[in-house]
Amino acid sequence: MDFVNIDFIYAAISWILLRWHDMWNALLPDKPFLGTTFEWILAIVFLVLTVRVLLFPLFIKQIRAQRAMQALQPQIKELQKKHKGDRQKLQQETVKLYQESGANPLMGCLPIVLQLPVFFGIFHILRRIRPNNVTDKTLYGWTVDQWDSAVQAKLFGAPIAATFTSSAADLAKMDASTVTVKIVAAILVAIMIVTTFLTTKQMLRKAPPTEDPNQKMIQRLMLYGIPVTLLFSGGYFPIGVVIYWTVTNLFSLAQQQWVLHKYPPPTFNGNGNGAAAGKGK
Repeated sequence: MDFVNIDFIYAAISWILLRWHDMWNALLPDKPFLGTTFEWILAIVFLVLTVRVLLFPLFIKQIRAQRAMQALQPQIKELQKKHKGDRQKLQQETVKLYQESGANPLMGCLPIVLQLPVFFGIFHILRRIRPNNVTDKTLYGWTVDQWDSAVQAKLFGAPIAATFTSSAADLAKMDASTVTVKIVAAILVAIMIVTTFLTTKQMLRKAPPTEDPNQKMIQRLMLYGIPVTLLFSGGYFPIGVVIYWTVTNLFSLAQQQWVLHKYPPPTFNGNGNGAAAGKGK
């Protein structure tokens, strides 16, 4: 039973994806090049860019919230010393400090949370693009021609709707080689895992430092746990989803590098007081 109807998310993502596909389809040659249907690959890439541009204002707020949290670290350490052994009092005083300073620790998670519906949306859309699914070709604003084109779209001979675990029978319907799909999917999943690790590592660099062992454990789980999970689950992702995830990671790496330059973490003097929090205003 569906408690929340999220078809509007699927329709919105489809609309953006299909509009980019229409544009690239009009600009690029009709025939694939190097076994790649570039109009569909570029449509996925520009779907990433569209989402990130729309979320950019929230991203800036996220960075400013993180910098505000970092600037509070000396006071938080003082509270930890003062209320050592009294976790409830420490929590109350920490929340009070956040309220008085206007810092919001949840703001740092908001852009990531807002990207999740897009990821699950494109995952759902690409999972339904398969040769044996002939009953809902026109869902979410697709036409039959667009659906048929997406089924046959490939990256270096591997269909974007295929997965590393796709059966030989399904791949035969997409006119694809099992060996080719496994090679392309394995390489893409490996790149996705590496870029996810690098993105997480870079993200933790700009997170507020912590002495809390629980927080350190969470950070280690994020840094190593997510890539390990992808090692086992990535084989079930459609190649188009892996492309989306990898391009998102690459964009994040570039964006976060810009942030570290534009909004460097605050430095502290010998008294533990914050100095400049960054160049950006």
